[in-house]
Amino acid sequence: MKLESLETFIVGNPPPGFGGRYFQFVKLKTACGIEGVGEVYAASFGPAATVAMIEDVFQRRLEGADPFRIEHFFRNAYGSGFTQRPDTAMAGVVSGLEMAMWDIIGKALDRPVYDLLGGRVHERLRSYTYLYPGADQDAAEFYGDAEASAARAAELVAEGFTAIKFDPAGQYTAFDGRQPDMESLDRSEAFCRQIREAVGTKADLLFGTHGQFTAAGAIRLAKRLEPYDPLWFEEPVPPDSPEEMAKVARATSVPIATGERLCTKWEFARVLEAGAAAILQMNLGRVGGLLEAKKIAGMAEAWHGQIAPHLYCGPVVGAANIQLAATCPNFLILEGIGKWDGFHADLLKTPIRWEDGYVIPPTAPGLGVELNEEVARANPYDGDKLHLEMGDVPFDPHKR
Repeated sequence: MKLESLETFIVGNPPPGFGGRYFQFVKLKTACGIEGVGEVYAASFGPAATVAMIEDVFQRRLEGADPFRIEHFFRNAYGSGFTQRPDTAMAGVVSGLEMAMWDIIGKALDRPVYDLLGGRVHERLRSYTYLYPGADQDAAEFYGDAEASAARAAELVAEGFTAIKFDPAGQYTAFDGRQPDMESLDRSEAFCRQIREAVGTKADLLFGTHGQFTAAGAIRLAKRLEPYDPLWFEEPVPPDSPEEMAKVARATSVPIATGERLCTKWEFARVLEAGAAAILQMNLGRVGGLLEAKKIAGMAEAWHGQIAPHLYCGPVVGAANIQLAATCPNFLILEGIGKWDGFHADLLKTPIRWEDGYVIPPTAPGLGVELNEEVARANPYDGDKLHLEMGDVPFDPHKR
């Protein structure tokens, strides 16, 4: 079996745009006609540059290659150009292509990918979602309104969710970390208090940040959160220094979660060794692929850490997250975009199955999903923006 061709899809995410501006899908096809899909979560460059990188890696490393040789592909890509160090752009490209290779392998063997990674240990997977505004709510107002978020949290718990995430701590910028200002501290505490009052003990609170703070600032914020017993405090400091994050972990009773911006086992090993986090949030479209994520989950298991796969992109990464999570004894919870409905469901021929707060792993071979190419082609993204953007000037709490 040999890989013969590559096709890419840059799909615009229509309003309300939950999951980012666009999704980057790949399709590999073998000479014998088996197709596999993957998704690249590379956010450092615009989509045209990312497509060029995907095509370059395919031509150098995969064209004419055996899709079963996952480890061979990863090591050669990891060392490409005499690097041999974590690189988020390369890891993202490798992740999407490797994902598609696993999809092909599973289809060739007529088995779900989880059966090839040790077999399923979970019959269903607990899931959570962000608190997103409703169709009739102004997004800018909603994300700063603790009362509206508490009301929405209560609705989601009534629908079956047992955990919800929110991130009221304020803008994140390329100049962080910083100290939180008093308004952000008060707002964050108000969100936790009102959401806890709204959901009681029926749901866990997942407090999200995006590396905004110094360790000292994050510790100040954590003290405000502790009375409301959140399940985690996410990425409290920038991801480049797990040693600083470990200072936060040692100073608070709230578990620290991190990993959406990390790639490869080498970066996650530093987190575990430093004691920086109890919960690892690898994104399967960036971390280096399914096999790399399985290795990281195994490392975390040895450190008594748990995994909570991250998702802020499209449903193919979501499908890969499901395949991984089903095999991991130390799986905690799975991120979703709502109930995996809306445009995410439209992009798949058979939507991901969500029932009463849980995702049910599919039994179909490969990743268990098929990209609806008609929908993908009907929604091209032709802009040049990045998938996500950080603030490009330092945060000023007194500038209104």
